[in-house]
Order: sequence, then structure tokens, then C-alpha cells
Amino acid sequence: MSPKISAGGATKDRSGAVTPARMVVLPLAVLALIFIFENTGATRIRLLVPEVTMPLWTALLATGLIGALCGAYFMKRRG
Repeated sequence: MSPKISAGGATKDRSGAVTPARMVVLPLAVLALIFIFENTGATRIRLLVPEVTMPLWTALLATGLIGALCGAYFMKRRG
């Protein structure tokens, strides 16, 4: 099925539609953010050699963003 073309020549897609996948991902993202911001204590993190002290929420948020970027990259390559 080809995408519909509007009068301006742009294609219309369902990017604004609520899908079952989006209904699952949104609450999971909210729960992840709640978990991240509930863990605000300082922690020591060691990556190979250097050791840094930072709030745990910063490390969790960075890890989540890295995971999301990796997932988006692999899904884009797959499609």
C-alpha cells in the first residue's frame, strides 16, 4: 500500500496515532524516569581505570540513553 499524498505533496502517515506499542512504552518510560529520579544518592562508578563519584540518577539516565540510542540504531538498520 502506498502512502497517501496530500495537496502539498507531503506524505501522510500515522506518526501521531496511538498504537499498542506506544501505550506500552510510555508507562515503561515513566516508570524508568521515576526509578532514576528516586535514586539520587551519590555513588562511586568505575569505568576501566578512572573512578568518579556522581549521583546515581545521572549514571542510570546515561545508561538508559545509551541503551535507547543503541536500540534505535539497530532497529533503523533492521528496517
